[in-house]
Amino acid sequence: MSTATFYMPPVNVIGAGAVDQAVTELSQSGFRHALIVTDKPLVELGYAGQLQQALARYDIQASIFDQVQANPTTGNVEAGLALLRQQGCDLVISLGGGSPHDCAKGIALVASNGGDIRDYEGVDRSARPQLPLVAINTTAGTASEVTRFCIITDENTHIKMAIVDKHVTPIMSVNDPELMKKMPRSLTAATGMDALTHAVEAYVSTAANPITDTCALKAVTLISQYLARAVADGNDMEARNQMAYAQLLAGMAFNNASLGYVHAMAHQLGGFYDLPHGVCNAILLPHVQRFNSSVAGARLTDVAAALGQDVQGLSDEQGAARCIEAIVALAEQAGIPSGLAGLGVKEEDFETLARNAMKDACGLTNPIQPSFEDVVAIFKAAY
Repeated sequence: MSTATFYMPPVNVIGAGAVDQAVTELSQSGFRHALIVTDKPLVELGYAGQLQQALARYDIQASIFDQVQANPTTGNVEAGLALLRQQGCDLVISLGGGSPHDCAKGIALVASNGGDIRDYEGVDRSARPQLPLVAINTTAGTASEVTRFCIITDENTHIKMAIVDKHVTPIMSVNDPELMKKMPRSLTAATGMDALTHAVEAYVSTAANPITDTCALKAVTLISQYLARAVADGNDMEARNQMAYAQLLAGMAFNNASLGYVHAMAHQLGGFYDLPHGVCNAILLPHVQRFNSSVAGARLTDVAAALGQDVQGLSDEQGAARCIEAIVALAEQAGIPSGLAGLGVKEEDFETLARNAMKDACGLTNPIQPSFEDVVAIFKAAY
């Protein structure tokens, strides 16, 4: 019998008022100076300043690093690390979605292990735990606040490096749906489809187990029920709250079952063209699952049922087809583009993208290991 290890932060705070509760808990932990890693839009919204003031009430200083790009880069990590060292920070707090979380993980990992973030590409390459990291989420999709995954774009090669390391798991995740109300519709849709991709890929993964299965299927159900509502009305707090739970569950699933070729391929599109990760995932998801359906038909039928589809009496092949149809319909309802051509992707780049995708650690647990020709064909089908 094989063994399974389940990773997630030791403390996870979720619900309205979660930020205030998290700051109160931090006040009792002895930290003196935090580096808040975020982006300019969240500074402009006032979220970073509010957090800085909340920490100050407990005599915790905070410096703000707001240079994180949509696809965080090696240069972002280096710049944030320089500020952390200059200010003598003993805590890192990421504020935002996957981009600030991943950048903060890179900063915190190098701060305690030394070297360059490129040294840690791959699985469990670090020797020591990172500097303590608290991840405060403002989107409902990436689940980076609960995972041991860190995705950083190498500015020299334009390749997204997948760093999968138990030492980048935050010590606390914070999901406060009040911070998610101001997400624009496009971001709500993209991050929601990202969460769906996490859940589906974790469920069909070769490393899936009963715990990850339970988390993944519940996440799919919640997303099918609440994503369209959250996109339609950002102030629908029931939908925001349920999507926060959904993305957290999906993160718990893929953090332990890993992912598949949707992410392996989407990473290349994001790194090469600087495209939004969730949109790339949403476009690729039905095409990769169609490829997987010959061996994962039964599992995809389960996903179809979680998406609210009637699968009674269907064969595995029919159930998988029903699942793929439901995924496409949900993406259309959320306003996701139908193909890669609309994102400016070029067919002549498919072979390069495919070669890089086959080196991505996320593809190792895909239910079928595709050939180079298979990956090129999937890119073409998604075009």
